Amino acid sequence: MGAIAAVWWWLAIPINLARAPIDPNAKLQCISYAPFRNNQTSESPTPVPRDQIAEDLAQLAKITDCIRTYATDLGLDQIPELASKVGLKVIQGIWLDRDRRKSATQISTGIRLARQYPETITALVVGNEVLLHRKMTPSDLAALIRSVKAQVPVPVTYSDVWEYWLRYRELGDAVDFVTLHILPYWENVPVAAKSAAAHVDAVRKQVASAFPGKEILIGETGWPSEGRMRESALPSRTNQARVISEVLDLARRENFRVNLFEAYDELWKHEFEGTVGGSWGLFDSTQRTLKYPPGIPVSNYPLWKLQMSSGMALAILVFGAAWLTLRQKPSQPRLISWFAVGISATTAGVLFGVAAQKMFYESYGAGSWHLWGALLVAATASPLFGANALMSGRAPPTFLELLGPEHYRTPSGLAIMHGLILIVTIVIGTETALGLVFDPREKDFPFAALTMAAVPFAAMTQLNRPKKGIRPMAEAMFAVVFLVAAIYAALSEGPDNWQSLWTCAAYMLLAVTLWRARA
Repeated sequence: MGAIAAVWWWLAIPINLARAPIDPNAKLQCISYAPFRNNQTSESPTPVPRDQIAEDLAQLAKITDCIRTYATDLGLDQIPELASKVGLKVIQGIWLDRDRRKSATQISTGIRLARQYPETITALVVGNEVLLHRKMTPSDLAALIRSVKAQVPVPVTYSDVWEYWLRYRELGDAVDFVTLHILPYWENVPVAAKSAAAHVDAVRKQVASAFPGKEILIGETGWPSEGRMRESALPSRTNQARVISEVLDLARRENFRVNLFEAYDELWKHEFEGTVGGSWGLFDSTQRTLKYPPGIPVSNYPLWKLQMSSGMALAILVFGAAWLTLRQKPSQPRLISWFAVGISATTAGVLFGVAAQKMFYESYGAGSWHLWGALLVAATASPLFGANALMSGRAPPTFLELLGPEHYRTPSGLAIMHGLILIVTIVIGTETALGLVFDPREKDFPFAALTMAAVPFAAMTQLNRPKKGIRPMAEAMFAVVFLVAAIYAALSEGPDNWQSLWTCAAYMLLAVTLWRARA
C-alpha cells in the first residue's frame, strides 16, 4: 500500500507556473471558438442554437477580448451579433473547400457580416489551411483574397501552418497581415512542451524576417491536454498549462499578437483526429468548465485521491483472492508465488486509476466505450483470477480449453472465466497493435490497462506452466503479431516516446506469455 500511495503522490504533484493560464487580472488577446457540443459537429445539417452560442460567448467574455471563428454556416453567422452584445471582437473565418458552391456561400456570408458589423469584426480570414490540404492553388487563393479585400471595410488575411507561408511567399502581397499556425505538438519533428514557447518565438521571428513590413498574427498555438505522445511531445494537463502560460508570457514581453487554440474541447474530432484532436480546449466540451481555475494548482490527476483509494481497494481484493484460495484449498504456497501476487496487486493498484482516466478521455462513441471498457474490465479481473491461479498452482488458460475439441476443454468454471479474460486481452491488444502498425497517427497507447492484464498472466506462465504439452497454434500466431508490432512501433515512434516503449514492453510480455503456453 505504501508503494501505491507513494506513486500516486508523485503522479499528482502540481506544477508551479510564473503566469496562470487564465489570469483574472489579464484577459487573453484572442482564442479560437467553435460552438459544437456533445454530438454536434461541423458536418451536421442542424444549425447550432442561438442560446447555446450566447451562453458560450458570455462565458468567454470573462477571459478574453476576442474570438476567432472558422466558418459562417450552421448558425455561426450569428456570432458577430451576439459577440457585440458582450463586448467581444471577432476575427471572422471563411471556410473554403473543394466544393465551390459551399465556398461561394461562405464568402458571400463573410462579406455581408464584415459590412454589417465593422465595429465587431476586426479581420476576415479567407481560408484555413487550404494549401496544406491542397484544396486550392496559391494563385487562385491569392486572387480570391484580393477579390474579398475589395469588398469589405476590414483587413483580410489567410491562415496556414508556418511552413506554407515560407513556401508560398507570394501570398504576402495579397493579405493585409500574415496569420500563421505554430503547433509544436504537430510539427514534423515534434517539440517537447518545455521547448514549445521558444519554438513558437523562433518560428515567428523566422516568418517575420521573410515578410518585412507585414504584421504577424500567430493564428493558432496551444497544446493538447490528453492523447498519445509524438516522440517527446506529451499531451497532458500540466504540459498544456505550461505551454499556454509560457507563450502568453513571451507574447507580453515580446509584444506580439497571439490567438490561442482553442476555447472548448471538441469531442466530435475524436472520430477523425483521435483523443488529441478533441483535447485542445481551455474548457471541457460537455460541462463547459474551466480546466485551470485561477488559484488552483495544476495537476495531471486532480482526482488522484479517489484514484489512489480505488487502486488500494483493488490491491486488497487481489490479496484477498489469494487468501480465500488458501482457505478453500489449504496448502503451503511457495514464497515466490506470494511475491508474484504482490507484484500483480501493486501493479494493478498503481495503474487502475491511470487506466480508468485514460478510458474516460479516450472513449468516443458506443464502439470506443465498449472497447476500452472491456479492456479495463479484463485488466481489473486479471490480477484477481491470477492470484487464485498462483495460489492454487493452476496453469495459465489456453484458447484450446475454451474453443478447442471437446477432449481439450476444461470443466473448471474458474479456468473458463480466466480464459475469457485472456481472450479479451489478446483480441483487444491485437487490435491496438495492428492499429499502431498500419494507422498510428491518432491511435492512443493502452499501456496502463495492458500492463495490468499482462503481468498476472506472465507470472502464471513463469511459475505454473506445464512442463509438457504442445504449443498451441493460435497462441503462437498471436505471439508473433505482438512481437512484430512491438518492434515496429518502438522503432517508428522513437526512443523519446515512453508511452510507446511502455506499450511495446506490454506487447512483448504478452508475446512471451503466449509463446510459452502449453496445452
